[in-house]
Amino acid sequence: MTAAYTPAPPAPAAGFQRPVTVEARLDAPLSRWLWLVKWLLAIPHYVALWCLSVAYFVLSIVALFAIVFTGRYPRGIFEFNVGVLRWGWRVAYYSYGALGTDRYPPFTLADVPDYPARLAVAYPEQLSRGLALVKWWLLAIPQYVIVGIFLGGYRFAGVPSVGLIGLLAIFAAVALAFTGAYRPEIFELVIGLNRWVLRVIVYVSLMTDVYPPFRLDLGEREPEPQISDQPPVY
Repeated sequence: MTAAYTPAPPAPAAGFQRPVTVEARLDAPLSRWLWLVKWLLAIPHYVALWCLSVAYFVLSIVALFAIVFTGRYPRGIFEFNVGVLRWGWRVAYYSYGALGTDRYPPFTLADVPDYPARLAVAYPEQLSRGLALVKWWLLAIPQYVIVGIFLGGYRFAGVPSVGLIGLLAIFAAVALAFTGAYRPEIFELVIGLNRWVLRVIVYVSLMTDVYPPFRLDLGEREPEPQISDQPPVY
């Protein structure tokens, strides 16, 4: 039996608060063949997340106007939207966004400390009013190109895709079927790619003014903070 997964936060730089934390633990042992039917098992989650994504989109528009007029992201909307992303990350990790666990994802927006995939977003006390108007479309264009390659198009809240992430997960699953093991180097890469995607989603959802780094951070844990992670000063 694996121990409960409660990642300790990395030692931050002075005054630093990581805007997005994406971490995961590879469960073992994994079923050799369960991945073949996870698309079916995850259908209730896909339906729930589709409905939640509609609310996410509408509330993000409300948050945009709130930021433009007040410089703040409404706390209740923020918590809800982070919950949707958290739920989606668990489903993606269980299904074809990683296939890193056989533990069925819970139906909740809340953080589940012992689930092997976790996401946290630091609440920003103040956001740039001007950036809110351009970062989700103009500034994010280079990121959209890269994320499109990772996802093979647009994927929201765990819905399967056939991009680089999906192909790597399927390749790992086939290897698992024949060897009984998930290749650790593939796992680290898959988590790094998902971490990049989720950072971009948080940024274009206006939850942070910190531009996602053009950096592939591999592995289960977030790396130590770097100078490029510091928020801009206006």
